[in-house]
Amino acid sequence: LRNLGCDAAVLSAPDSIAWLLNIRGGDVPRAPMPLSFAIAHDSGAVDLFVDTRKLTPGLGEHLGNGVSVNDIGMFSAALQALNGKVVRADPASTAAHIFDCLRDGGADLSPGNDPCALPKACKNAVEIAGTKAAHKRDGAALTRFLAWLDGTAPAGGLGEFEAAEKLAALRFEDGLIRDLSFDTISGAGPNGAIVHYRVSRRSSRMLQGGELYLVDSGAQYLDGTTDVTRTIAIGAPSPEMKDRFTRVLKGHIAIATARFPEGTTGAQLDTLARRALWDIGVDFDHGTGHGVGSYLSVHEGPHRISKAPSTVALQAGMIVSNEPGYYKTGAYGIRIENLVTVVRCSALAAAERKMLEFETLTLAPIDRALIEPGLLDGPETAWLDAYHAGVYAQIAPLVDAATDAWLQRATRPIGR
Repeated sequence: LRNLGCDAAVLSAPDSIAWLLNIRGGDVPRAPMPLSFAIAHDSGAVDLFVDTRKLTPGLGEHLGNGVSVNDIGMFSAALQALNGKVVRADPASTAAHIFDCLRDGGADLSPGNDPCALPKACKNAVEIAGTKAAHKRDGAALTRFLAWLDGTAPAGGLGEFEAAEKLAALRFEDGLIRDLSFDTISGAGPNGAIVHYRVSRRSSRMLQGGELYLVDSGAQYLDGTTDVTRTIAIGAPSPEMKDRFTRVLKGHIAIATARFPEGTTGAQLDTLARRALWDIGVDFDHGTGHGVGSYLSVHEGPHRISKAPSTVALQAGMIVSNEPGYYKTGAYGIRIENLVTVVRCSALAAAERKMLEFETLTLAPIDRALIEPGLLDGPETAWLDAYHAGVYAQIAPLVDAATDAWLQRATRPIGR
């Protein structure tokens, strides 16, 4: 705050406050954070405003002497008390009423970015270790689901809703799970082409042979947040389905293997995910990647991989999704999503710039039945085989013998 020339910052984003004070709550569906406000002072002190009836014993001891806990009803008066202070507030997350209170109280407003957003996005070593552990267990649950799906769906009678419920049940066997990270997208056939499709018992469509099934799901574990999409062929896929899937996979691999200098934004990388689709005149109409929190929001800024211009450079420790797709309205949808983290690149001994690259976090097989091997070049095939070898090595010890046997087949090298 001192570097910004500010005396205080008003924080309105619940995830920023949860991160700053290392607290979690249950006010927001699918996101473990309390609804609250905070005022951070340049002295290091923080005033937290929250519904004090919901607080658990021991919170004061956790927060320490530098944090005062106040009922949320006292927030407006605290804003008025910032008379004569230079106060930072982010217009993107701060209500107009808060700005009005600050002005009425005589504060000197300094609109600008939430000061917690960027440091929150750059995960520390403990957060990275936690998310890796969460992804291993989550990958085991998803792998068990994919093996079950492979044995169940071809017989018919399985609906989108029941499939989503099965996946959730497998995840909730984990002792560290607290919730799903969003409502599962479980789309069969034409429903898979609806990017943010939400299944219900009434809308649930049966998985049918010759169609694709897209499942985008994730969970909130105490040690990390997950978000993963897999597209699965139910029966034999058409040549067009295999072509489009493999082109999406090529884009996914291009992001996964990208190396880039410090200062690069996600907008500069976005075209890598689309080139193989552009080659035949198709595209997808969503961003390639969004930031993900550490047992926080599954959608986190300020970084992203997208066509949209951005001034936020990718930095070591950031977690972002890698999720290119293709959607044929009324027919099928394809998306391949892994989470990746930005790491420093040490493999380029002669590099003249400080370079970064991605490390993939998600561990789950990619459907080999949908891959057209002739469309992959040598390095792409090598990446896929190495990825699948890593999936097997880390997931096999966590699953039962039947799932292990299925996983061996699902992760065998391309061409075998």
